[in-house]
Amino acid sequence: MDDSGGGTRIQRRNRARILDAAIEVFAAEGFRGATLDGLAKAAGLSKPNLLYYFASKEAVYVALLDTLLDTWLDPLRALDADGEPMAEMLAYVHRKLELARDYPRESRLFAGEILRGAPMLESELRDLRAMVDEKAAVIAGWMEAGRLARLDPHHLVFSIWALTQHYADFEAQVRAVLGRNRDPWSEAEQELEVHFRRVLAP
Repeated sequence: MDDSGGGTRIQRRNRARILDAAIEVFAAEGFRGATLDGLAKAAGLSKPNLLYYFASKEAVYVALLDTLLDTWLDPLRALDADGEPMAEMLAYVHRKLELARDYPRESRLFAGEILRGAPMLESELRDLRAMVDEKAAVIAGWMEAGRLARLDPHHLVFSIWALTQHYADFEAQVRAVLGRNRDPWSEAEQELEVHFRRVLAP
């Protein structure tokens, strides 16, 4: 995942390299099991070189989670208040599923932090709440106008997260149940469109 911080091209490249490596290390070892030595080795840098960019393991982890959360919010940001409600909601479902498909390690890493109680994400979760509140108000307006079924918009967003991210966070389980001859992602895309179209129909 790219890092857009300041500095020279080499500095930006090294920061991105560290964060890319950190996804693998934290996903495999967890936050407590990961070490600075392990992060540096995975990034192909010396430990002092890594510490030039990040002051601690915690700093790497927080930068990574901050980048992930920003990426995770992109599909919700794209929800257009001026669009056709059903089309906007189904497009949101598809964008969330595509994100889970394309970034499964990141999805599992983020889920792991939430399961730990999100101790490193307190301020970022306030940003998440603000974004969800803003879009929930848009969805509620569509429901009040009779353009979508009346549901709690926050819980509707939760259900979209649960049904899309499940395919990344529990991919091994999904593939074990479906078998190796089926494509869970293409099947999920079809099934979730049918599901949410029915749920949201006014």
